[in-house]
Amino acid sequence: MSATDPPPQKPRSLIDGSTLFVLALVIAGAVIVFRREGVAGLTHILTEDSILFLDILPKVLAGCLIGAFVAAVLPREFVSRWIGADSGVTGLVIATAVGAIMPGGPFTIYPLAGALLAIGAGVGPAVAFVTSWTLIGLNRAIIWEAPFLGVDFVTTRMIVSLPLPILAGLGAHWLARIVPGGPR
Repeated sequence: MSATDPPPQKPRSLIDGSTLFVLALVIAGAVIVFRREGVAGLTHILTEDSILFLDILPKVLAGCLIGAFVAAVLPREFVSRWIGADSGVTGLVIATAVGAIMPGGPFTIYPLAGALLAIGAGVGPAVAFVTSWTLIGLNRAIIWEAPFLGVDFVTTRMIVSLPLPILAGLGAHWLARIVPGGPR
C-alpha cells in the first residue's frame, strides 16, 4: 500500500447498535400511535414521512458524494500534515476555522468529517471541525441568529464558544491515545 492509497475500510454492517436503537424507537412510536389513532394515524405518518424521505434522499446522497470526492481529491499527506493526529494545536485551529465557515447541514458535514478521517485527519481535529460547525457556524449566525437575537448576543456567544472546539479536539486526541483500539 502506497502513501496515496486510502486506508483499508472496516466492513460496514447494515444493522448495528444505533440502527437497532432507532428501530426500537420507531416500533415503540408506531405502537403508541396505533393505540391512539389506529391504522389511519399510522397511514398518515407513513405517507408524510415517505414524502420527507424523498425530499431528504438527494441531500444525503449529495453529502456522501461530497465526502467521497474530497477523499479522492485531497492528498493523504496534505490532510495528515495539516489536520492529522500529530498536527497539534495548529491542526485543531485549522479544523476549528474550517468548521466555523463551512456552510451546509449535517448531510454535508458528517460525510465530509468521515472522509477526512478516512484520508488521514486525526480524531482531535475531526472533533474540532464538527464541534466548530455545530457551535460557531458563521453561516447560521449571520443568516439566522443575528437577525433574531442581535449582533451583541451573537458576539457574546461566539466569544464564549470559540475555545470549545479546540478543547473538545484536545479531549478527543487525549482519549484516542489512552483508549486501546480507539480512533486515532
